[in-house]
Formats: sequence, C-alpha cells, structure tokens
Amino acid sequence: MTRTHSRAVALLLGVLVLALTSAAFTGSARADSFTPGARGLGDPFFPDAGNGGYNVSHYSLDLSYEPATNQLSGTATITASATQNLSRFDLDLRGFSISRLDVAGRSATFTRDGQELIVTPRVGIRNGTSFTVVVGYSGTPSVVTDPDGSIEGWVPTDDGAFVVGEPQGSPAWYPANDNPRDKATYDISVSVPEGLTVMANGVLLSHDTSGGRTTWVWNETDPMAPYLATATLGFFDLTISTAGGVPSYVAVDPQLSQGNVLRKLPEIVDFYVSIYGAYPLNAVGSIVDSARQVGYSLETQTKPVYDRMPDEATVAHELSHMWYGDSVTLTEWPDIWLHEGFATWSEWIWSEHSGNRSAHQAFEHYYNTPAHDVRFWTPPPGDPGTPVFLFNGTIYLRGAMTLQALREKVGDIVFFQIMRRWAADNRYGNVTTAQFIALSEQLSGRDLDNFFDVWLYQPEKPVTW
Repeated sequence: MTRTHSRAVALLLGVLVLALTSAAFTGSARADSFTPGARGLGDPFFPDAGNGGYNVSHYSLDLSYEPATNQLSGTATITASATQNLSRFDLDLRGFSISRLDVAGRSATFTRDGQELIVTPRVGIRNGTSFTVVVGYSGTPSVVTDPDGSIEGWVPTDDGAFVVGEPQGSPAWYPANDNPRDKATYDISVSVPEGLTVMANGVLLSHDTSGGRTTWVWNETDPMAPYLATATLGFFDLTISTAGGVPSYVAVDPQLSQGNVLRKLPEIVDFYVSIYGAYPLNAVGSIVDSARQVGYSLETQTKPVYDRMPDEATVAHELSHMWYGDSVTLTEWPDIWLHEGFATWSEWIWSEHSGNRSAHQAFEHYYNTPAHDVRFWTPPPGDPGTPVFLFNGTIYLRGAMTLQALREKVGDIVFFQIMRRWAADNRYGNVTTAQFIALSEQLSGRDLDNFFDVWLYQPEKPVTW
C-alpha cells in the first residue's frame, strides 16, 4: 500500500467517524426515518397527559417565587433518553412565557398548543440517545380544576403556595412528561423571601440566605411520578428528626394548633415496615398548611401535604401511600383503587393494631349499607368509568373492603405475603390490577377471578364471593 493510498484511507475513515458521531442526533438515513413523539400516552382518563418518544430520568428545577405577586420564574433542566428516532417531542406545561429552550446544548424552536409545549430540536435525536432539555420560563402558575371540581396545581395561600399535582397539576408549575409511567429523580431549588420555608421531596441539602432571600434545595433520589412532586411554601415550624431509619421533616403552619397527632408518625411508619416491608423512600415527613380552600390531603412523595391539621386516620392513610401509590404506582388512572383502596385499608389495620375498631369491624360497618344505596356501591372500584369518579368514595371504601374480603378468604399469612411481595416486587415501578390478581392467585393457590370480578367490577353489592 502506497503512502498516498494510506492517506486516502485515513481521510475516508475520519469522515466515517465524524458521520457516526453526528448520527447520534441525525443520521445518514433518510430524514423521514425521524418522526414526532406522540402528544399523549393514551391514558383512558387523560389521553393527552404525558408524551411519547422519550423517557425522563431526572428533573433539575431551579425556581424563584414572589408570593406578593404570585410570580414564578426559573429554569428546568430535563435529562431524558429517546425511545424512537425523534424529529420533535412535547412537554406538558400550562401557561408561562418561555425565554429559553435548548436541546442538547443548542437552541430549539417551539410552539404551544394548550398544555403541549412542542419542541423541535435542530437535528433529529436517535433512538437510545440521552439528551438534555433546558427550559427557561416565567409567569403566573396555574390553579387547575379537575373533572370532579377539586383544585390542584400551584394554589396560592395567604403566605405562600400549596403545591399538589394529582392527577394533572404538575405542568402548572414545571415542564414535565406528566404521566405516572415516566418516573424520574428530582433536584428542586426554590428561592423565596427570607422567613419563608420551602418543603419539597426527598432530603434537604441546604437552605442559604442572602440579600433578603432564602434558597431551599431538596434532592429526591428515588424515582417519582411527576404528579407527586411538591414545592409547598410559606411560614412553617420545621422539625427535623429520624423515623423508619431515614430523615423525617415535619413542617406545620404556625397558624394551626400543633396537636399531638404528628407524634404518631414514627410509630405508624414502624408498624407499616413490620407488615409491608422496608420503608421504600429516602425521607419521610408531613407538611401541614392552612389551605382549607383545597379541601384534601395528598401523598406527595416522602412528605404528604395536608390542607389542615389531620386526624390520626388521615396520617395513617397518607403514610401508607409511600408504599402503595408512591413507590408502587398505577400504570393508568382507572386503577386508582390500587392506591386509595390500599390506603383506606391501611387506616383500618392501623386502627386494629392500636386496639380500636378492627379491619373486620370496619368491613362489617360498610357492608351493612343496603344494596339499594346505589351511591355507595357504584361505580365499582376497579372501573370508575369516568374521571369525574376518580376519587369517589366507593374507590376508597369498596377498594378497602376488597382487601379485607381477600384477607378473610385467603387467611392472614397468605394475605400479608401478598401485600409484602406487591410492595417489594414492584418497588419504584408501575402496576395494574391484573398483576395484583395474578400475584394473589399465585401466592394463595386459588382461582380468584370471580372474587375480584364481584368486588372490583360489578356495580351491585357483592353477595357471594
């Protein structure tokens, strides 16, 4: 081989290496081999929530909030990987002005369509490629009204904001792939006027004050569904300790009576560890705000948020969600009984453990509801039918009754094996009712199809099972 020929070969190899390197974002294949990600993930209740073509692994939110004017600004840095050859993709974001949008370090074009932020990178992104999206945004965060009339999102309070996202409120304050199936880790940093406290998910890394403002930095290292993120803020008395072997953060609005109920938190966590298995998250706690206009509590990951001082049953309910709802999360919203039925039954078993009404007595109390009381028995918990009934009482109560009926059918030993295996096998994942039925049949050795059909899918009061 002559030197001239060798140089030619080397030049050709260099060109090939350059082509392969650039192919991570747009290859030598036809341009039409890159296609847009879906604008929604097809959930039966919220079909446009979430987006196709990529999975998020991490959100880094660097925010600043002015309570006096209800103005939120900041930068979201999203780390994701493509699941197809992407020509463009969507993020979910309600409102806000966009000042910056970069993909893979280069400015990208975007358009808006409702809550869809439609992003077109300069070049296509190849399937399997990891990439970052940086969104700079500012404006008034949204209060979202759900199909059942409840409110969520970034809800202003007299001293800050009550921040909750189930089932569709997270895009009210940050750009997200807003579907429970796309879990990610989080860094949340929020700057607020000095004297205010910001409570977010995970572990508190720092809170530094300068120039009349305090920046609170939180880190959630366990995968979290977007709707479980919070950045609730205001005046709080914050107590930091340990519970369940992890840091515990209990924040209470000083306007509220402190009471004694939150002192039960470590005891409740320890009890759940004994029956459900190891505590699955990196922190625990409670955020108790004065926000009665919201009208409910929510199991935001690691620290449930309460709109008032809760009673003991409510604390037991929300803490159980750390296992069933937060760590183990539904795949589609119609399966919400896997969260709320489990948490309501957890209230009952905590009461039983405490020497009060047993879970069997709770079951009997509600089972005595007459069959003609249609409002109690319908819709069946496994099939709410419409998002209007997503948080209907029957989802909670008939869902809990389903678990107690299962307990009495298969016996305590098998039942608690089912509950522990469900939590352990699906930690940080997403599940379906069909999977729970399959696990129950596997561990009990019984055909339970009729049992679950009667309790979860038939609108009438169950009679035999």
